Amino acid sequence: MRLVFAGTPEFARVALKALLAAGHEIVLVLTQPDRPAGRGLKLTPSPVKTEALAAGVPVMQPRSLRLDGKYPEEAAEAHGALRAAEADAMIVAAYGLILPRSVLDIPRLGCLNIHASLLPRWRGAAPIQRAIEAGDAETGITIMQMDAGLDTGDMLLKGALPIEPDQTAGELHDRLAVLGGELIVQALARLETGDLRASPQPEDGVTYAAKLDKAEAALDCTRPADELARRVLAFNPVPGATVRLPGLADPVKAWRARALDEAATAAPGTVVRAGAAGVDVATGRGVLRLTELQKAGGKRQPADVFVRGWNPGTA
Repeated sequence: MRLVFAGTPEFARVALKALLAAGHEIVLVLTQPDRPAGRGLKLTPSPVKTEALAAGVPVMQPRSLRLDGKYPEEAAEAHGALRAAEADAMIVAAYGLILPRSVLDIPRLGCLNIHASLLPRWRGAAPIQRAIEAGDAETGITIMQMDAGLDTGDMLLKGALPIEPDQTAGELHDRLAVLGGELIVQALARLETGDLRASPQPEDGVTYAAKLDKAEAALDCTRPADELARRVLAFNPVPGATVRLPGLADPVKAWRARALDEAATAAPGTVVRAGAAGVDVATGRGVLRLTELQKAGGKRQPADVFVRGWNPGTA
């Protein structure tokens, strides 16, 4: 098929690569503008831009697609390029810009979105993290026909994955990215043969995956240990959960954790043990074991290494 692709991060890059490998003609890529990154804050292209340029695909980076928005000239230029592309469909994956109706209507077959959840559960910005945080047993990918709502369009194809115990959001992201690439290729093949039927999303089971907020990163040790362990995993790698430990002036990043089958007998936030197995912290219900930690300005360390360099008696 003749396609336009819109996406920005690594999740989208994997899908773009799968479409190129499947032989689809990608005539235009839309991605977010280059952003400052690294210690030097050097302008850095998105993973999707890097993949597209390597494949010789033209790239546009408008700051908006709304003709009535803040950057109307950039939006108008993008609209013109989309019309000129004469694409059969536009594939969208974690693009980061709202697509107005005027864009959704341009491709012959409309716009197809690769969404990282089993809709209608976890519509919105952070479906991978919220699924882990909520303790879901599974998640997946939904290929969806986009409409003007927030992830409300008809479903075209679904694929499920179990959420493994102790799996971080980063690890689940990588698995879902691969599945997303596989499913969009399957969906387009079935679309070409007329073997793809759209199904409206059910009204029951709708949940929203709110965007991650850095204010959520600080662990509230009055909460249950199992809930805190899930949050640690859900916030790995971004934004990273934090916890305060005695002897350290700054919060510590907690990258991996699990809840112990043990009642807490100390006040929430109290370190009850610290050793090679982990740093065990009392919570509002149970004990949370932190197994990978990072001091401010330091590197990630397994608990045994972290504990050797930590003196709880000094601040």
